[in-house]
Amino acid sequence: MLPVLSANCMDFVYALCVLLAESGEVVITNNGKPAAIMLDISGASGSDLEETLVMVRQARVMRALNDIHLAAVEKGLDALSEMEIEAEIRATREGR
Repeated sequence: MLPVLSANCMDFVYALCVLLAESGEVVITNNGKPAAIMLDISGASGSDLEETLVMVRQARVMRALNDIHLAAVEKGLDALSEMEIEAEIRATREGR
């Protein structure tokens, strides 16, 4: 489990640096709810930083696509036939 650090901590910056050095990852909370994830990149070069940002953004997109897929499954949309899908596409296009 990732270390969790409350934003209300008096020695927040120091504690954050210590936790990052120890674990490489820290979850920042606000009122007990996750608000941010911090990653230790102290040894990274500029290109490593950009690559890390790209990977984080890709992970966000993958998470969003997974959420969309799960919502479709919950609604039973994964069981639509080819004809039903085509009918839905036609109806949407006609509505434009």
